[in-house]
Amino acid sequence: MPEFLKYNEQELVAMLKQRTQEAFNYLYDNYSASLYTVIVSVIQDKELANDVLQEVFIKIWRQIDQYNADKGRLFTWMINISRNASIDTLRSKSYNSQKQNRELTESVYNAAGSVNIETDRIGLRKVITALKEDQKVLIELAYFQGYTQDEIAKLLNMPLGTVKTRLRSALINLRAILKK
Repeated sequence: MPEFLKYNEQELVAMLKQRTQEAFNYLYDNYSASLYTVIVSVIQDKELANDVLQEVFIKIWRQIDQYNADKGRLFTWMINISRNASIDTLRSKSYNSQKQNRELTESVYNAAGSVNIETDRIGLRKVITALKEDQKVLIELAYFQGYTQDEIAKLLNMPLGTVKTRLRSALINLRAILKK
């Protein structure tokens, strides 16, 4: 068995753009757990989260040419795809009708056996503690609970422009923290 291969981000992106199976396998093996954690933080249904994870990897595979290293890291790009796919799934008509048609007993059993997924596995919660309290709240609502900026504005009784500005500042601060 060959020894474990490790690629830097540039090599991995280049291999993905060449559509090599080895690169895709490496990507899945090394990033699926982290992306699944992001998805499960938005979608509580583990079975549905697995389906979304598969869709996310297909999207990454198909859209790798759209990735721009100047705009951010590959991992951040993949997290955004995961988060957006999760939110899109929650907003879809099929999800909402499935949710309405679910039997009461099924949801009771699922709730009884639910486990709180720790996002600390990918270290995001730790990094967020370095932010100001108002920025922590916005990041929590937007990225861990899946609220849109408009929903956050209504929830916090705050102008939409203020939410956008503060969320952007929080992301800039996070980026600075992550670069350290």
